[in-house]
Amino acid sequence: MKMKIGTMSKIENIIFHLLNTLFLLFLAFITLYPFWTTIAVSFNDAMDTLQGGITFLPRKLTLFNYKVLFHTGAIIHAFFVSVARTSINLVTSVFFTAMIAFALSRREFVLLKPFTFILILSMYINAGLIPTYFLMLRLHLINSFLVYIIPGIVNAFNFVVMRTYMRSIPESIIESARMDGYGDFYIFIRIILPLCLPVLATIGLFVAVGSWNAWFDTMIYNSGKVNLHTLQYKLMEYLQSSQNQGRSAADAGAMALSAAAGGGSGMVTPMSIRAAVTVVAAAPILLIYPFMQRYFVVGLNVGGVKE
Repeated sequence: MKMKIGTMSKIENIIFHLLNTLFLLFLAFITLYPFWTTIAVSFNDAMDTLQGGITFLPRKLTLFNYKVLFHTGAIIHAFFVSVARTSINLVTSVFFTAMIAFALSRREFVLLKPFTFILILSMYINAGLIPTYFLMLRLHLINSFLVYIIPGIVNAFNFVVMRTYMRSIPESIIESARMDGYGDFYIFIRIILPLCLPVLATIGLFVAVGSWNAWFDTMIYNSGKVNLHTLQYKLMEYLQSSQNQGRSAADAGAMALSAAAGGGSGMVTPMSIRAAVTVVAAAPILLIYPFMQRYFVVGLNVGGVKE
């Protein structure tokens, strides 16, 4: 009887793991398939793509879509604007959020409660788009690169995660440093930051992905200044233009790009350009994320638990 129960239990475990594996493979497939199809379209001949039926591999392999995309220089310039924006946001936001979190993690800080209340309140109350626009206007941040940096330099959610993590650091470490004569800034730079590497990487990933994918602030504040357009804003323009039907301005612009790139008989369409821009915009995050995933999981697990 015991052998039968043990055998049934093993069979049930095998069936469960098999079904679980198949279910996860199905989820992975439906998640990755749209992006994989986009990659195939970006490397396929544009006129052949119009016939449809592109699935896993391009029927007519070509790099012409990318040649057209990078020929004008607008995408390359937008790419470097996005890189600069993401890099500066990553450094400034993580550093200043960590500095504020360290100050407000100290229970002896006199203004701990009012400052914490103000930061938490900003998570629930937003002034709205129009007051924010006029604020940026009064601060002379319209048509300026600084509008990408200053407004989001501190995020309340990131502050909460980071402060929770810092409070998990043993107080004896900080007290030992104080007894050795070190000040708060030295303790923050030489002790707190190295110990907070997992949560710093987690917040850094949040900031980097958010900054890289942002396009709405470009449309609101810097749409009139072409040299400040980001890669995602360019992608949004191509997505909008590709929705037009027939011989629209998007089609004419795509043909002009093809001719300018020396395409000769080659042609591009909004669909092929859109796919190429999507791949270019998503590739950096896809390359960076696997290296950050380990810190991302650890930082969320520790930063999200409050003792």
